[in-house]
Amino acid sequence: MEIEIGIAKSGRRAWGFDDIAIVPSRRTRDPELVDLSWEIDAFTFDLPMMASAMDSAVSPATAIEIGKLGGQAVLNLEGLWTRYADPKPIYAEIAAAPVDEATRTIQKVYQEPVKPELITQRVAEIKAGGVLAAASLTPQHVEELHPFALAGGLDILVIQGTVVSAEHVSERTEPLDLFKFIAAMDVPVIVGGCASYSGALHLMRTGAAGVLVGVGPGAACTSRGVLGIGVPQATAIADAAGARTRYLEETGRYVHVIADGGMRTGGDVAKAIACGADAVMLGSPITAAEEAPAQGYHWGMATFHPTLPRGTRVQTGRLGTIREILLGPAHENDGRRNLFGALRVSMSTTGHASVKEFQKAEVMVAPALQTEGKRLQQSQSVGMG
Repeated sequence: MEIEIGIAKSGRRAWGFDDIAIVPSRRTRDPELVDLSWEIDAFTFDLPMMASAMDSAVSPATAIEIGKLGGQAVLNLEGLWTRYADPKPIYAEIAAAPVDEATRTIQKVYQEPVKPELITQRVAEIKAGGVLAAASLTPQHVEELHPFALAGGLDILVIQGTVVSAEHVSERTEPLDLFKFIAAMDVPVIVGGCASYSGALHLMRTGAAGVLVGVGPGAACTSRGVLGIGVPQATAIADAAGARTRYLEETGRYVHVIADGGMRTGGDVAKAIACGADAVMLGSPITAAEEAPAQGYHWGMATFHPTLPRGTRVQTGRLGTIREILLGPAHENDGRRNLFGALRVSMSTTGHASVKEFQKAEVMVAPALQTEGKRLQQSQSVGMG
């Protein structure tokens, strides 16, 4: 149902994670009877998660650790690890920058060009750790640089930008033909972001194995403020899940919906999947891990744009190890640790045995969910306060 914005404009009401709640069903089950695994192409993962291709979150070392825990990390092949042989001093420089100089510092250090030989080296380092290697490139550079990733043993390619479309128009260069490019690839390709039914459906029709859903919800992203574009995540995911159903009916082929950004707690992860996601892509929660490369800081993927930065540096601090953040144990009651233990309990409490089943959970609009009965927590800044 559309709401009138003015005489000449109306629009749909959209919802974020804080606006909705998962409704308990008539059945419950033991948490041990819940299967969290998901598959993409020929690969099966114990956890329905990917770590976002952000320099603050994913290094070759964290990619290996996340892979061993059952998830899949994505390395940014146009980031610090492919611009510098040793990026550790650069991370220290970004962390030390004053607040009013942080964006300029990030712009400066990303002026160093990407070195193709480092792309091959970094992918090979992840493979040497005994896990699958996934990495991302932008649509502008994927044709030029992807052979170097394949040479290192790449297993999954992610083509990622703020918004990626199947119908880019340009008078300067020949746009990437996603249809032809993906058809020629021997590894599965995930494409995104998108935030609408039509955008997701068009990306699915390119042959992508999965689509990333999310424009601007990340903790360090400023696209919604700078550009004024975006869709709250609960609605964006549900729309993309509708496109997945439409595409499945058209072709018999299932394309995975991956919720990208906007999730801080286990409850957010559970809501993303209840809205229709097959998996979630996490950025800021991973940057709070002790092993994360950025010393407790996090910045948006477009922060270093030379003329229009669309991200900022934020401090996420040190919360615990990657294992504790993903699998627990938790020592706080705010939902930021043991994200997938929380997902398991949410699924068991609502009686769902698998991710596919949980996508069918009843969800309701619940504006009072975060505040009802929580006045003491709010006044004392504890728990949900």
